[in-house]
Amino acid sequence: MTRLIAFGEALVDMLSSRLGASTEKETFTPYAGGAPANVAVACARLGVPSLFVGMLGRDQFGDFILAELASHGVDVSHVERTSAAKTALAFVSRDASGDRRFDFYRPPSADLLYRPEHLPANLFDASSILHLCSNTLTEEAITTTTFAVADEAAKAGAMISVDANIRANLWPDHRVDTARVTALLDRAQLIKLAREELELLRGDEPEERWLQARLAAGAALVIITDGGEPVTAVTAHTRIQVTPPKVQVVDTTAAGDAFIGGFLSTVVDARLNRKTLAAWASDTALVRQALGFASRCGSFTVTRPGSYAALPGREDLAALRS
Repeated sequence: MTRLIAFGEALVDMLSSRLGASTEKETFTPYAGGAPANVAVACARLGVPSLFVGMLGRDQFGDFILAELASHGVDVSHVERTSAAKTALAFVSRDASGDRRFDFYRPPSADLLYRPEHLPANLFDASSILHLCSNTLTEEAITTTTFAVADEAAKAGAMISVDANIRANLWPDHRVDTARVTALLDRAQLIKLAREELELLRGDEPEERWLQARLAAGAALVIITDGGEPVTAVTAHTRIQVTPPKVQVVDTTAAGDAFIGGFLSTVVDARLNRKTLAAWASDTALVRQALGFASRCGSFTVTRPGSYAALPGREDLAALRS
């Protein structure tokens, strides 16, 4: 059976008790998080065999994340540990609508120390899906590792999924290397972008031309999310839109990760691989159905605080319809 292999950062989100400009005493509650780890959990909770690959510190936060991943059914047998750096933290504040701002304690952090030699031999095969994000592109060494992981997956015939998931404040001087992010996108068959990420990455290039360049590079499908606005999927031949369910937003921290996890679960259910994804994506009805399911996953997640803890199982989605 197809399995999801997520590579990258796992960290602890310290979630503020405050919403907006509240004057209440502020406290922070730790939640296990990190975008690739969130996606591994999202898939596992939806019944997809999932494995997380990355590095954690030999500290209490690393222990916490490892236990949380395992408790949600994620295979952690290939997680590395190090005493050379601590597990990353992110302090998360929310505005009155539940949208969040991150203050990261990274670098230095353990996840940035993963190197190509840590990658297990023969981890990937043609039934695997590798999921990546851009937060492992913020320094030269971890960029080299990320591209090496992607190249190993491609060599084995695995499908590659990339969610841009850009966090500018993780980059030196908050300056995102858009060429580096685009180079990672161009290794993918499935791409997810938020609307603001698309605008950043395309710069002065017309949107349609930029999107067609990603498809020409090898993507079968580019998905663009926009908060509660319609989700757009772009293929070489068509655009498909689906409107997410309207819900009361509490915390948007893992919404995008829940969405792409939900979409990947439909890819797994359809038994797709690197070679068959494009033909599947040409069927508008199938893509629309997958977008609807993914949107319900994202909408459910924003109704609860935290990351792993907010991600839905299939039974949680019964009441949500797009």
